[in-house]
Amino acid sequence: MVGKGTTATQQWLITGGCGFIGTNLIAHLFSHNPAVRIRVLDDLSTGTREGLAAVCEFVETDQTGLQTPSFSDGKVDLIVGDIRDYETCLLCSEGMDVVMHLAANTGVQPSIQDPRADMESNVMGTFNLLEAARHQGVKRFIFASSGAPLGEVVPPIHEEKAPKPVSPYGASKLAGEAYCSAYFRTFGIKTVALRFGNVYGPRSKHKGSVIAKFFRQALNGEPLEIYGDGHQTRDFIYIDDLIQAIMLSVEADAGGEVFQIATHKETTVNEIAQMVKTLVESKTGRNVTILYGDSKPGEVRRNYSDISKAGSILGYEPQYDLKEGIRKTLDFFLPS
Repeated sequence: MVGKGTTATQQWLITGGCGFIGTNLIAHLFSHNPAVRIRVLDDLSTGTREGLAAVCEFVETDQTGLQTPSFSDGKVDLIVGDIRDYETCLLCSEGMDVVMHLAANTGVQPSIQDPRADMESNVMGTFNLLEAARHQGVKRFIFASSGAPLGEVVPPIHEEKAPKPVSPYGASKLAGEAYCSAYFRTFGIKTVALRFGNVYGPRSKHKGSVIAKFFRQALNGEPLEIYGDGHQTRDFIYIDDLIQAIMLSVEADAGGEVFQIATHKETTVNEIAQMVKTLVESKTGRNVTILYGDSKPGEVRRNYSDISKAGSILGYEPQYDLKEGIRKTLDFFLPS
């Protein structure tokens, strides 16, 4: 199960739509509503045209001589542009029913290396899109957040815990959540912030998260590199469960809310490494080793989510267990 589709034709702006989550969402939208109209705004710093082409046909427009893009029948409109540019955000938001804001400077370590770039993308970029949504009359705005705003707290993490981010990334995502709350309460835009767990699944070959990284390393004949002792924990969510939560949040009568979107299961990085090692060895006959290195600054020790609020308000319920999801992910990584 991947969540409900929409019955009426809707017009979506998906920022960062050429990336892992965006392409999976686009594939889902077209499979459930072929009449849906989708515009993607992406600077192609992480996502690729090839990734988008794998799930849909598209027509590309760049920022030269900005004018309102027009939809092509059955094709996605790709705008190659930057969310830090307000005029681009304003243009792309015109006529939209839903903004799904996925574009971001992602990850703790990049935010530590360049906190200004993290702020400009995640805070100013989100502000630009909310302002554009306000001026263009967009009714629904879904913001991709994470557990990082909460920082180092005793899990399970939930929406009532006081945020104390330990990284610039966590601070920038917290600012985005705060602006979403303000734009609902002041301007009436139905904003929802979804705090994603560690998302994995098909189409994640270029993703920097641990499961994708381990599969790349194992299939390239490299050791699985673990930072620290491997006892750090995360809440791993399969992509189809995440798409379910996005669709439910679009359909729900909720505004100004924050939801933890994960599985309520705590898994160590060591456990993930062993699953990947066992699966790759059994599927390919390769010998996979595990290598431990220094821990990274700014990373929390334990993290998993209480998802009861998402369950009670959105009707969200994860369907995939970790072993099944990892098996399906490996099938995508293996050569066809």
